[in-house]
Amino acid sequence: MRPSTLFVASAVFAALMANAFAAGTGNPEHDRYKWKDAQGNVHFDDVLPPEAMQVGYDVVNVNGLIIKHVERLRTPEETKADEAAALRKANDKRVADEQAKADQQTLAAYPTEADLVEGQKAQLAMLDQNIHATEISLQSQEKSLTEMLSHAAELDRNGKPVPATLQSQIDTLRRNIEQQKAYISGKSQEKIDAVKRFEGELARYRRLRAAIETR
Repeated sequence: MRPSTLFVASAVFAALMANAFAAGTGNPEHDRYKWKDAQGNVHFDDVLPPEAMQVGYDVVNVNGLIIKHVERLRTPEETKADEAAALRKANDKRVADEQAKADQQTLAAYPTEADLVEGQKAQLAMLDQNIHATEISLQSQEKSLTEMLSHAAELDRNGKPVPATLQSQIDTLRRNIEQQKAYISGKSQEKIDAVKRFEGELARYRRLRAAIETR
C-alpha cells in the first residue's frame, strides 16, 4: 500500500473511532452517568437520559468513582429565588464593604473621640449659622412686606389703585418669605437628624476603638 493511501485509511479509521467513542459504543472504558430514579433505584447509562437531568446525576469513571456531580435542573421559580438570593448577598456585601471603608475613613480623620466630637459640633454650628442668618433675612422681609401691605391698604382706602410695581414687589416678598420659612424648617429637621446620626456615629466609633485596643 502506498504511503498516501495508508495515511487516508488511518485518518478514516481514526474518525470512525472518534464517532464511536462519542456515541459511547466504540470504547467500553468511557465515563458513564450514574443517577437514581424516584424509587431510589440506581441507574448507569452511557447516554445521559432526560430523567437524570431532572433529578441530578454523577459522572463516574471506569472504576465507578465519581469525578463530577451535576445538580438537578432548577425550576423557573427556584431559579428566580436563587437570583434574588444572589442579589441580596451581593447587596449585603456592597453595604458591608462601604461601611468598612467609611469606618477606616472615620478613624483616619478623627484619631481620638474628642476629635470626632469637635467635628460633629462644627457641623451643628454651621447648621445653626445657616438657620440664624435666614431668620434675620426673614424678619427683614416680613417687615418690608408689612410696610408694603400697609401702603397698599392706604391706597385702597383712598380709592386709588395699587401700582403694578408695588403689587409685584408684594408678590415677590411673599414667595421669598415662604421659601425662607421652608428653608428654616428643612435645616431645623436636618439638625435634628444630624444629632441622632452623630449619636450613632459616636457609639460606632467607640466600638471600633475598643476593637482596635483589644487586638
